[in-house]
Amino acid sequence: MTAAVATGIVLAGCSSPADLPPGELAADPTCARIIMATPDSLGGLERRSTTAQATTAWGDPAVTVRCGVTPPGPTTDRCLNVENADGTFVDWIALEGDDPDLPEHARQGQGSWSFVTYGREPAVEVVVPVEQVSGQPTAFLVDLAEAVELSTAERFCVGATDIS
Repeated sequence: MTAAVATGIVLAGCSSPADLPPGELAADPTCARIIMATPDSLGGLERRSTTAQATTAWGDPAVTVRCGVTPPGPTTDRCLNVENADGTFVDWIALEGDDPDLPEHARQGQGSWSFVTYGREPAVEVVVPVEQVSGQPTAFLVDLAEAVELSTAERFCVGATDIS
C-alpha cells in the first residue's frame, strides 16, 4: 500500500502534455534538429511534453513551438528582425488576434502572441500566452533563435526603406 501511495504522489506531480496539432511539414528532418536544439528551460519555464511530432512546450499555460507549419508567403503583416549576439538574425511575422493564419490553439485562453518565421523552410511557429509574459514576448524568440537558425533562410523581410 505504501508503494501505491508513493506512486500516486509522484504521478500527481507530473503535468499533462501540451495538446498541439502537428505542423503540416512536421516530418521534415530539419524539424527534428530544431526541436532537439531548443533549450531545456525557456524564460525560467521548464520544458513539458507535447502530443505531436516536431513540437515542444514550456510552462503552464504553455509557451509552444511547432516546426513544419506552412511558411508564410509575401505579406504586409508586421515583421520583426530578431538579431543574435553573433550578428545573425531571424525574421518573424507577428500574427494579430484576428489573422486567419493564427492557429486555433493560439486563440484559446486570455490571449497570446503568435509568431511564425519568415523566409525559412520549414517554418517555425511560437505561441506565447499572455500569462507567461513579464517583459517583452519577443524575449522568447531571442532564446529560440539558435535552434531556429537550423532552418535555412531563403527570403528576408523587406521594409519600406529597403525598396527603391
